[in-house]
Amino acid sequence: MENKSQYAIQMKNITKRFGQVVANKNVNLDLKSGEILSLLGENGSGKTTLMNMLGGIYFPDEGEIFINGDKATIASPKDSFGYGIGMIHQHFKLVDVFTAAENIVLGLEGEKGKLNKASLHKAIREIADRYGFDIDPDQKVYDMSVSQKQTVEIVKVLYRGADILILDEPTAVLTPQETDKLFAVMRNMKADGKALIIITHKLHEVLSVSDRVAVLRKGEYIGCVDTKDATQQSLTEMMVGRSVSLNINRPVYENKEDLLIVDNITVRGKDGVKRLEDVSFTAKGGEILGIAGIAGSGQKELLEAIAGIQKLEQGSITYIDDKGENVLLSGMDPLDIIHKGILLSFVPEDRFGMGLVANMPITENIQLRTYRQGKGPMLDRNTPKALSQKIVDDLEVVTPDIDKIPIRRLSGGNVQKVLVGREISCSPRLLMTAYAVRGLDINTSYTIYDLLTEQKMKGVAVIYVGEDLDVLLELADRLVVLCGGKVSGVVDARTTTKEEVGLMMTKLGGGKS
Repeated sequence: MENKSQYAIQMKNITKRFGQVVANKNVNLDLKSGEILSLLGENGSGKTTLMNMLGGIYFPDEGEIFINGDKATIASPKDSFGYGIGMIHQHFKLVDVFTAAENIVLGLEGEKGKLNKASLHKAIREIADRYGFDIDPDQKVYDMSVSQKQTVEIVKVLYRGADILILDEPTAVLTPQETDKLFAVMRNMKADGKALIIITHKLHEVLSVSDRVAVLRKGEYIGCVDTKDATQQSLTEMMVGRSVSLNINRPVYENKEDLLIVDNITVRGKDGVKRLEDVSFTAKGGEILGIAGIAGSGQKELLEAIAGIQKLEQGSITYIDDKGENVLLSGMDPLDIIHKGILLSFVPEDRFGMGLVANMPITENIQLRTYRQGKGPMLDRNTPKALSQKIVDDLEVVTPDIDKIPIRRLSGGNVQKVLVGREISCSPRLLMTAYAVRGLDINTSYTIYDLLTEQKMKGVAVIYVGEDLDVLLELADRLVVLCGGKVSGVVDARTTTKEEVGLMMTKLGGGKS
């Protein structure tokens, strides 16, 4: 029997309700000092809610929390800091116009909150050297990459004395190289006696970085296993409650025809910097065309150019309609594309910024894509309601109500399911998705892969921007590889290797067409 003081955290019989929804039910969880615990579960299983009770954002309705063996009352983020807990949220809480150092001391009282530049920089350097961070204290947040912002968030909680760190989906928008660096830092913190919890949907990361894995299902604690005894298959079955195939089906559509021709396009950002340069490729109906590249290689600008959101500096984009006639998309805006009857659907990278309205419920978000189909001045509310219910049922969206609850109240994964389901329901001929499974659990991710493959087998041209190279190589028929806004290769996904694509992602070179 282990002494309870060996545990940095013990959560006993934790229950949390939101109205009629039980987010966590009698959950028991423990974390030792000097270990990394992965917290797994499907979307809406209560992972973030449980961690938010450690972070002081929510207070449990039932149950007890013990920190280092002593009963704790965590009623606010300030209480959480007082117990040495630091939570790094999926969406960073930094002030863009401040430097890294200014963000690190922001809100602190007493000596630690004073901006003595020399002593603060020294303290930041000591933390960076101790754990292997790369950080410039004087760099403004608005000039930082995603991984640099994440570094500031982690250094911020360490500077405030955190011995327990909770990382919520920390690798969601990191490149493989940045993920490796983060995991090296986490291992250094573990070796220093820190206790870490990581929430992630990426099972290969779970197996790589954690010591133990705790699994939640529908708000309830299912069990905890030593990582050395686990496999991707066994963890998936714990999460889902049944056997799930982890093979992506890739059938061949025989009658492929050119549907989109991107010819020599160049796009500049608002800052005047070229985001795409001389990009050319063809997308065919009946195939999934994967777009591979490290983050910021022009993927976002490419899809937005096709959708009429980004203007071209040069080149052309041509859509071939169902009569075989060429329609020039260049120069059209999204409304022009709709009025021309071009069946194009776009799942953007930014769910709320471009895809959905956060304060609207599911039905009204679906109606944004269906209201033009109505006849006369009256809105048709029955069609979007029926379609909403179908999406909720088919994709197992967890929501208390499709008509009343703002979509921002759903978990990130459930929001993504609604967005993908809505765009597929429009029966497009060209379907573009940017990071369609980001934030989704593995079971739902495979559902999305199957849906995209179904569209392909209907003759739809699917353009899939993804960050998981293994998935891209299994799902796509061909890959366009971007590096620094240029095409470094167009390859057959069935015959190329991960190493070949990785090399093209980081160094411009030729590729098989």
